[in-house]
Amino acid sequence: MLSSELLIDAYGRIRGAVHNVLADAGPEILAYRPDSQANSVAWLVWHLTRVQDDHLSEIMEEKQLWTAAGWAERFALPFENDATGYGQTALEVGQVRPDADHLGGYFDAVHSRTVAWLPTLVAADFGRVVDLRWTPPVTLAVRLVSVLADDLQHAGQAAYVRGLAERAGL
Repeated sequence: MLSSELLIDAYGRIRGAVHNVLADAGPEILAYRPDSQANSVAWLVWHLTRVQDDHLSEIMEEKQLWTAAGWAERFALPFENDATGYGQTALEVGQVRPDADHLGGYFDAVHSRTVAWLPTLVAADFGRVVDLRWTPPVTLAVRLVSVLADDLQHAGQAAYVRGLAERAGL
């Protein structure tokens, strides 16, 4: 059985991984790509944060922090404001070049909102259908676990790419 406490702990693990990846990361580390088709640390952290912001704000029935809190303007990316990174080209990946402070600030804002909202859930909420576009329809529990799994995978990928950058002497 899912519980808010379990989810808060799990989402906290994403936070720990993101903070470790961003610690003392300069522009070379953040922009490093093992090859021209690979994702950078910056893109991976931006994307995982955009996914959490996009998916959970919809469930919370709130505006995304990306636009509502001015993060889109601060990042000044050449994409539409609803872009989350899904399906982006290698060229677009290379255009995501914020500094660690912007990445960490946006991530922390999204994370803080998520963990403040999770304790408001009760057991009956987890079975609520939140997306009818899939068969079977997606419940709140499935969406929360899906975002969690996606974000943890991308945080691990960002840590790996950072390690490659450091081994390359950056």
